[in-house]
Amino acid sequence: MKKINALAALVLVAGGMSTAMAQMSPVGTWRSMDEKENTPKAQVKITEAGGIVSGKVEALLRKGADPNQLCTECKDELKDKPMVGMTLISGVKKAEGKEVWEGGKILDPENGKTYTVRLTPIEDGKKLEVRGSIGPFWRTQTWVRVQ
Repeated sequence: MKKINALAALVLVAGGMSTAMAQMSPVGTWRSMDEKENTPKAQVKITEAGGIVSGKVEALLRKGADPNQLCTECKDELKDKPMVGMTLISGVKKAEGKEVWEGGKILDPENGKTYTVRLTPIEDGKKLEVRGSIGPFWRTQTWVRVQ
């Protein structure tokens, strides 16, 4: 009986450690925040496939947001496409030896512009710093983990 309890405890500890390790990744569901009003803007699900991270809008969260809102400011094939389901983050990879994911792009559907992106989990993975930049100009948002 003691061996079974010890084994069960070991499995629980190992499972908890893997959960904690997984949290230090941008993979998950995030709530983007309006930094001026400190209110939720959108829910974004970030996934990883083959070492490449991407993120799609799951829901628009602003008060009075139309769930069928189109990206009127977007360019090319995204012009007038629904924002919900739209890929905002693409082509991001983990930087070697760092807890930073970079090298991809992020779309700001409010202005239709695409920026170079860097994703950095902070506060034990409870928050995500999302930095978009063009040349020397950048802006960082802090997103909050939902899952």
